[in-house]
Amino acid sequence: MSDRFDLEAEIRDLAARRDIAAVTARYMRGLDRIDRDLLLGAFHDDAFVDCGVMQGNREEFADFALGFLGDMGGTHHMLGQSIITLHDVSNASGEWYFQAYHDVTGENGEARDLFISGRYVDEYACREGQWRIAKRTLVTDWVTDTAGSRAFFEQNPTAPRGLRQGRDFSQTRDWPTMDMPANAPA
Repeated sequence: MSDRFDLEAEIRDLAARRDIAAVTARYMRGLDRIDRDLLLGAFHDDAFVDCGVMQGNREEFADFALGFLGDMGGTHHMLGQSIITLHDVSNASGEWYFQAYHDVTGENGEARDLFISGRYVDEYACREGQWRIAKRTLVTDWVTDTAGSRAFFEQNPTAPRGLRQGRDFSQTRDWPTMDMPANAPA
């Protein structure tokens, strides 16, 4: 057994973990922004997804998820702690905790707040230098559906709000123009 530190192996390990985390973040962003290309790009072409209420390939999952989420007023998916295990240079497994908020409308038109918490149990593969999800099962740990309020948005109509399908500020970066004072440094 060698006590020699293998810098190259450590860098490969860190880069793989970084890339897997980036893929998972893009997946979440694809859901919230209703961005099909971004969502599909988190998965390999032959990926399998089981989200509890549907099982299928990445295209079937994207159709289901974006159809389900697209009718909502907004969503907010957040990642929590994760465990990533690298098996070799091209295979890994992981588990990510998540919480997801959904702005839904109840049967009588009332605002509802639907929260889902759980874990993504994943298998990852690195193909052609790209780490992506090869298999994903969404495990639901808890769900709550409560009366909601949209009063903040009604009281603050100019406050930036999360939007979808290319209209979100993070996608447009539509910064206001500001007149700089004549003596301001350039």
